[in-house]
Amino acid sequence: MTLDVLTALRAATAQRHAELDTRTPLAAPEPDLRAYRNHLQLLEAWLAPIHAWLLAAPLPHLQRRDYLSLIQSDLAHPALQGVAAAPALADAEPWPQQESEAYRWGVAYVIEGSQLGGAVLYKHLRERLAPHPLEYLRGGGNPGPRWQQFLTALRGAVVTAPQIEDACRGARQAFDSLIALLNSSSEETAGRP
Repeated sequence: MTLDVLTALRAATAQRHAELDTRTPLAAPEPDLRAYRNHLQLLEAWLAPIHAWLLAAPLPHLQRRDYLSLIQSDLAHPALQGVAAAPALADAEPWPQQESEAYRWGVAYVIEGSQLGGAVLYKHLRERLAPHPLEYLRGGGNPGPRWQQFLTALRGAVVTAPQIEDACRGARQAFDSLIALLNSSSEETAGRP
């Protein structure tokens, strides 16, 4: 039987993915600019340490895209001036330097896969949240070709059962890190008068 890293990653993260789909600020029935700001702040706190970690040990055959800069640009957009924000979140914990390349591919899977969801959100929210350009959600346009390139590189780099398990562990940790920040944000909001 041939192991497929994508199938394994999807199975390993399905429950976490479903939880995030229903809990992020943009999962509200009618998200507004405040929800978008809160979503961006959540992702910035999550992505900042991952961004630094992946820069220190880049993955081969993966063209770097600076999603953190897109988030920061969207947060600075004039459409968000005067929009109340959630309390600032501390960045997620630093990522362990000794992890394998396969583990890093698992983390990258979560980041790159989120761009597919971002494209769907962009189509749904671009008129509702105008004039904000939603550059992070748009992510440079159609994410399909980049996703296919990512999958080709992933499948070429992560092939053995131990590598696939490491990739799954990295993907689960990436989701868990984001869920922990979301929980922290929810607790912070619940504690406000």
